[in-house]
Amino acid sequence: MTHRFSDRDVLLVIDVQNDFLPGGALAVPDGDAIVEPINHLAKRFPHVVLTQDWHAPRHHSFASTHDRPHFSTIDLAYGAQILWPEHCVQGTFGAALAAGLDIPHAELIIRKGYRPEVDSYSAFCEADRRTRTGLGGYLRERGIGRVHLVGLATDFCVHWSAVDARHAGFEAIVIEDCCRAIDAQGSLANAWTQMREAGVVRSTLAAVLS
Repeated sequence: MTHRFSDRDVLLVIDVQNDFLPGGALAVPDGDAIVEPINHLAKRFPHVVLTQDWHAPRHHSFASTHDRPHFSTIDLAYGAQILWPEHCVQGTFGAALAAGLDIPHAELIIRKGYRPEVDSYSAFCEADRRTRTGLGGYLRERGIGRVHLVGLATDFCVHWSAVDARHAGFEAIVIEDCCRAIDAQGSLANAWTQMREAGVVRSTLAAVLS
């Protein structure tokens, strides 16, 4: 029997975009390997939401904006900020969703990071920890209580989104083999620790479909 999720479940597909795939400006290792598993999984969900990094040119999170090295850190108004290579600039090929992503029944795309002065890893709340995306209210009004997370990257946007889902009162399940990580300087282990402490469930594709 094919497992199907209920109307209180949503699949949240995080940032499966060209710039995060091999050859992209901020490629996540093996990032393309999750596209087909996500397509397979999405067919089981009545509700799917996608996110896109959608940065303005010369975004404050870009190293080039500050003439600083990639992956260095500076202090912005809301705290420490990693300076990334330019990526997912609005309207560019790199910002587009991966061509292989095939989820025609997705109901909503949340674009994040479009304010030039603040970065946004989480699908729920920007990096200043005050500016909401509106996703929490949307899900509550739809009667959704459980969020299943997949996408890129495990240790940044998936991690922040999962923790914020818990803070917003939702159950949160990260499907580990439908994600890939950057894993820089212990970031992946730290992300799993923080997710566990927040009450996020760590699972696999086989387990959620069983």
